[in-house]
Amino acid sequence: MPDAAGPGVEGRPRTEGRAAAPPDGASPSRPTSHKRARPEVYRRRRVRVGLAALVVLALLVSAVLWYQSEMGGPGGPTTVVTVAPGASMGTVTASLVRQHVVDSELAFRVYLAIHGTPTVLPGSYLLRRHDSFADVRAKLAGGPDVFTVTVLPGLTMSEVATRVGQISGHDGAHFLALASSGTVRSPYEPAGSTTLDGLVGTGTYLVLPGESDQTLLGDMIARFDTLADSVGLVHGAAALGQSPYQAITVASIVEKEGVYQENLGKVSRVIYNRLARGTPLQMDSTVLYSEHRDGGKVTPADLALDTPYNTYLHAGLTPTPICFPSEASLRAALAPTPGNWLYFVVVSKDGTEAFSDTFAGQEANERLAQSRGLG
Repeated sequence: MPDAAGPGVEGRPRTEGRAAAPPDGASPSRPTSHKRARPEVYRRRRVRVGLAALVVLALLVSAVLWYQSEMGGPGGPTTVVTVAPGASMGTVTASLVRQHVVDSELAFRVYLAIHGTPTVLPGSYLLRRHDSFADVRAKLAGGPDVFTVTVLPGLTMSEVATRVGQISGHDGAHFLALASSGTVRSPYEPAGSTTLDGLVGTGTYLVLPGESDQTLLGDMIARFDTLADSVGLVHGAAALGQSPYQAITVASIVEKEGVYQENLGKVSRVIYNRLARGTPLQMDSTVLYSEHRDGGKVTPADLALDTPYNTYLHAGLTPTPICFPSEASLRAALAPTPGNWLYFVVVSKDGTEAFSDTFAGQEANERLAQSRGLG
């Protein structure tokens, strides 16, 4: 019968907490298979971890090499990047990529995250394509360094010099003195003349860092020369019996007196008709030019001023152009509208001018202008 300790096996005592002893002469049991595999599992795990670390390291090295390759170099050709007011750094960066200043938007953003994003003021910047990130950041942080000067039709060299003087690094008085010195000349400028009024092209010019007044003035003259060629100045003036400089002078008076496109051809015809008759031009704009004025009422005292530009006192053209003409005025001077007009006056607040062949017709038009509050 089983003893009180519990059932046994074939009368053998029950073992608790220990393995049965092997039979006599038998070898001790070996470790189980899962115990033998444990070192192998650890080894394989270490291999996998090592491989993963190598992959991560390779990726990091690749990223660093890519980042360094995208950081640019000494830079190539220059380009002007303009930043609009209120533009975000993302917009600025997109412009830099579009104009090939930086090659990678992502890499440049990373660079700015590491080195700090500068405050970029609106304006224009002279940058180099494929430049280093450090140079690009420094130039953006330095503020705009490319400026513009606009030569509007109707301006004089004195007025343009004032605008140039507003650009950092430039002096208006120096620019005007250079323009009046005869050092920089136009091919249409007569011998002995030292004024460039009428002889520079209208439009907007970029003034680059370090650019000299002489270079800027040369660019302005070159632009007018291109315009003169495109409108056939030399041939057109000869067909009218005028020198190119005389035709430019006519165009400058047309610019001031006609103002609007619809008036230009007829004003040009009035000038040529008066020249053909030997009649003084009697143009207020020429008197104002001699007084360095741009518009305003011309008084009897003004008309009495005895200057070469007073076309009430002196017949013929003024000695020089009185402003920079637009292309439309230059074309009108070379191709005046056919007609016999000798007079004109503004008769509408929108700038419309009425033309007449006779002085009686002019007086009637002047009364019309006065009735409209234009006298």
